[in-house]
Amino acid sequence: MTTGTKSSNALTEQVDAYLAFVYLEKGLSLNSVESYQGDLEQFSGFCSGKKRRASWSDVVASDVSDWIYNLSEEGCASSTLCRKLSTLRVFDRFLIREGVCQKSFVEMVVGPKLRRKAPDSLTIREVEEILNAPEESTPAGLRDRAILELFYSSGLRVSELCSLALQQIDLEMGAMKVLGKGAKERVVPIGRKAVEAVNRYLELGRPSFVKAKTGSAAFISSRGTAISRKTVWVLVRKYARLAGIEQPVKPHMLRHSFATHLLTGGADLRVIQELLGHADISTTQIYTAVEAERVRDAHDEFHPRSRET
Repeated sequence: MTTGTKSSNALTEQVDAYLAFVYLEKGLSLNSVESYQGDLEQFSGFCSGKKRRASWSDVVASDVSDWIYNLSEEGCASSTLCRKLSTLRVFDRFLIREGVCQKSFVEMVVGPKLRRKAPDSLTIREVEEILNAPEESTPAGLRDRAILELFYSSGLRVSELCSLALQQIDLEMGAMKVLGKGAKERVVPIGRKAVEAVNRYLELGRPSFVKAKTGSAAFISSRGTAISRKTVWVLVRKYARLAGIEQPVKPHMLRHSFATHLLTGGADLRVIQELLGHADISTTQIYTAVEAERVRDAHDEFHPRSRET
């Protein structure tokens, strides 16, 4: 964003203060901070340009509505508009708490209606095919099998798995400490099959990857460094293809499958929320849509008045 004018400097100063706050004090990931930065710089540019606002205390609800409308006219997706509006809401609360604004400029703004789509997940059979795809006669195969088993057994995020350290894993207890979003720690159980796969990898696979510079990362690359998110994405796609699954499979689909299969099996939604590390139960409730679809499909298939004649 251009910062050559007094008004843009005034707006930028508070944006920078907020970004520093969420990164240093709240412990948000760099990816999240960069996402916030993009949204806030875009809106502050709109305010200092078209609206000629000199400070955040000059911004009003109609500015937000006009910005959202303009983005919508440019073809911005409803999901993206909702995310941008959510960013403004938390920034708005920060400005009020800091005494920069006396009242909210977002509170009265109504965002676009967003139909929450059930997340893509795999069937139990498809997951099993993927888990069995790695060739465990090699160190890389042992590592990859352990990674896939942990994804499905514990519902980890990619970032959580890549940053997992040896000291966070307790195979005897069948559990591990996971550092999730916002630096929040949670204890997650490890299923029996995953315990066996991780144990085989640590005993027979990991030593082959260890180099002089290797630290305590549980899963390491051929270079001896912690495995990267990109590498994990590549290996998940690789084993999905080997399993004969045609649709694109991402690591997050194993997390979604973990949650969906737990819910289908009768697990309480609050338990799933805790296992996934969701701060809000509404985030976890999206998986109920998957279960509702499954019930509806079963009704259509087996009820005599639903089947085609």
